[in-house]
Amino acid sequence: MTEFCSSLTSGTIALEAATYSDTLLEFPCRFPIKAMGRDENQFVTHVLDLINPYFPKLTESDIQTRPSRGGKYISVTITVTADSKSQLDAAYCALSDSGRVLMAL
Repeated sequence: MTEFCSSLTSGTIALEAATYSDTLLEFPCRFPIKAMGRDENQFVTHVLDLINPYFPKLTESDIQTRPSRGGKYISVTITVTADSKSQLDAAYCALSDSGRVLMAL
């Protein structure tokens, strides 16, 4: 777990977020989250399982997938309605902490 993610889950970031706005986003907003990994072992389902606790109201139209040219990798883009930066941060931490997610954007 990264230092940022561990401090986020321990709650030490909450005070900073409440007193300092370090984002140009206005909430709520639609925001695309992209995760990339090997196209095996139900990777798309794995990504959805990681994101769902933070964004439980996803629909099929929120999810797009794209295989790599060689078919070895897949990208999953999930467009969420985010209510706060901390909600996005938590979702990115869940993706980053997964050994199966090679990159999260």
